[in-house]
Amino acid sequence: MQQKIWFITGVSSGIGWHLAKQAAIAGHCVIGTVRQPEQIANINQLVPGSTFGHLLDVNNHEQVQGLVANIVQQYGRIDVVVNNAGFGYFGAVEAMHMTECREQMETNFFGALAVTQAVLPYLRAQKSGHLIQVSSIAGLTGTAGLGLYNASKHALEGLSEALYYEVAHLGIHVTLVEPGPFRTLWAGASMKEAAVSIPDYDASVGMVQQRLAKVNGRQPGDPEKAALAILHITEVAQPPLRLALGKMAVEVIKKKIALLNNNLTEWETLSAGADFDE
Repeated sequence: MQQKIWFITGVSSGIGWHLAKQAAIAGHCVIGTVRQPEQIANINQLVPGSTFGHLLDVNNHEQVQGLVANIVQQYGRIDVVVNNAGFGYFGAVEAMHMTECREQMETNFFGALAVTQAVLPYLRAQKSGHLIQVSSIAGLTGTAGLGLYNASKHALEGLSEALYYEVAHLGIHVTLVEPGPFRTLWAGASMKEAAVSIPDYDASVGMVQQRLAKVNGRQPGDPEKAALAILHITEVAQPPLRLALGKMAVEVIKKKIALLNNNLTEWETLSAGADFDE
């Protein structure tokens, strides 16, 4: 198997960490980004000689451009790009502070967009490459308390699906990865919460918050198996546009498809009647 140059954002923990490890074990060269200087050594030692940690804030778009250029200059190419950096923000829509809402969109959406724009010129020149956009089942569904996280992942879904059609003829693949609940820090240390709690939302937002706290650390998803699944789709000739990860993701997406179909069927006559009479 030909060695590939991987670039993964957000590898300090969770699926990103496991993906960096598994890609390197498979024989690839992995450049992984972290937010804290002390985390660099941990990535360098993950699979010595194959994993290389770099400091990067995806919200610093000039820094993103510089790192991508340096990778291509050093290695001559870039083959697999994984937009994994991101975090969750929890709270009722009414209670969310606008500053924190913008931070959520900046990292989860605009950060991924900045990386995508930075690598595309090189992928076009190569006429090859695979962009892996780490979305979520939250990118296809809505959940009380996760309105801004849903919005950030819905935005990433729309952008990436459009990109899929833009670059297919150039030999570039795009895949949206949609994990369900995995045993990572997402619902724990990585989660940010709105400072204000409104009692009227206890029956909706509050219930979801309790459920997340209850399952934290006991989520069914295995991040190592997720990493292996992502690695697998980078090795097939025709990777999917979307890859759900975990049984819960599969079930949630099936329910969403059924809901859309039922809603469309129920209101089809009214919907179709909005055209000009010709």
